[in-house]
Amino acid sequence: MTTETIPDHIRAPQRGGLAWRFFGDTRCMLVSPQLLLLQVAHPVVGAGVAQHSNFRAEPWPRLWRTLLSLSTVVYGGQRAAEAEAKRLVEVHRTMKGVDDRGRRYHALNPEAYHWVHATLVKGAVDAHQLFGTPMTEQQREGYYREMRNVGRIWGLGDHHLPEDWAAFSTYYDTMVDARLELNQSVRDVLDELKRPQKPPVWWVPNLLWRPFAAIASHYALLVTIGGLPPVLRARFGLDWTPKQQRKLRRFARLTRFLMALVPPPLRIALALFVAYWSTHKPGTDPRTRRPLGAS
Repeated sequence: MTTETIPDHIRAPQRGGLAWRFFGDTRCMLVSPQLLLLQVAHPVVGAGVAQHSNFRAEPWPRLWRTLLSLSTVVYGGQRAAEAEAKRLVEVHRTMKGVDDRGRRYHALNPEAYHWVHATLVKGAVDAHQLFGTPMTEQQREGYYREMRNVGRIWGLGDHHLPEDWAAFSTYYDTMVDARLELNQSVRDVLDELKRPQKPPVWWVPNLLWRPFAAIASHYALLVTIGGLPPVLRARFGLDWTPKQQRKLRRFARLTRFLMALVPPPLRIALALFVAYWSTHKPGTDPRTRRPLGAS
């Protein structure tokens, strides 16, 4: 796969579009651990993370880099999105090897690359379904078209990207049923959620972090496990009870109520800030510095 030549009609998400509105909503952060779990359950992604990533040692820096990358592609404008896509290809070009089952892998495997993209597409739809107002059919189709272009900017060909939401849903369910597996990276993500490390910042003392981490871990696991397809919960050996389901519903209701009090522009404020910082920080190529959402 390559991003060397991106046709002019393939556009990064634009200001005010559906991807702009839905993808960076703060509520989508609540499902991010689940998306990571789904991503590493793909055998290629799981092997790459296990052998080439420092996720267990430095989960917070990795989370920050991921947030920077995604916010840049969706909210940074066309040139910044293309530059970030090329950077991602170069970062992953040398990530290859043999997994613990003796299978060869390469991080730029189009199926694996598409699966990561697919989890991000579906994650925002699921987050709004659970924690906000579900997208209408028309919104979902428009959002998918815009996010399909993100996949094309990343270097995925049209033949890797389902044509519409119905085809995408069929592809997604097939991947869940046939390709995802329990591996060491899945176990590592679950272990980190159960015992989250303290962020590497001096202003978060251990005395405050421990009770906060316990609460955060409880709800992160609740959302992550509760949002998984039942077939994956069974495959991963994760219990899910009616009591947990009721807790998840109560948490979702509380989140919907609180977020209803937040003006819509503020719901994507964090993503906008991160994209602006990413494209304007010292050392950034001036050619990629554009107003957010610019062409």
